Amino acid sequence: MAALYPFLYAGEQGGLDAVLKEVRESTAAKAAEIVELRSVIAGRDTSRLISCAQAMAERFAAGGRLLAFGNGGSATDAQELASLFLDPGAGERPLPAFCLANDTAVITALCNDIGVEVIFARQVAALAQPQDIAVGLSTSGNSENLLRGLDEAIRRGLLTVGIAGYDGGKMAELSSLDYLFVAPSSSVHRIQEAQTTVYHLLWELTVRALGDAR
Repeated sequence: MAALYPFLYAGEQGGLDAVLKEVRESTAAKAAEIVELRSVIAGRDTSRLISCAQAMAERFAAGGRLLAFGNGGSATDAQELASLFLDPGAGERPLPAFCLANDTAVITALCNDIGVEVIFARQVAALAQPQDIAVGLSTSGNSENLLRGLDEAIRRGLLTVGIAGYDGGKMAELSSLDYLFVAPSSSVHRIQEAQTTVYHLLWELTVRALGDAR
């Protein structure tokens, strides 16, 4: 219990100063971890991030849309990614982007009537056009509904992008996936922090590529 609520047990652990020292050291260690993880990804994937963003820009320029999806925290990341394109800030053109985890009625209907494994694939089948972009986010890379969604997107000719953690999981086995970016860590917290950096870079580079084309 003391490990969960150190401030409540400060007297037993050497006082508040000792607790604050431990918090500072823990925070510094976690910050160092994410800096190192981002450096690894930058060193390995910079050219592929640029290439992916250029491909995304070409799809948007051709009238394509972005379909993003994930489960749990990754659904929140997918929603943020879509929001970045929809509301890019002053001076930038908004781009069509959707998070397939947002429609509660559709999600619950598919879960109830068929099963959770189809919630993204069915939406891709109904909504996607060949010029669109599909981005699937997962910390493990193993979510069945995510894999099915990407499979459906591949089958329909979309540009497909996977963002995963650990070693990429089953997502890394999708041989026809156009781009896969992996945050090689066993910490879900560090994975999600690094994935946020990846999709923010994709957004910035895509917007820049579209601006250069104009």
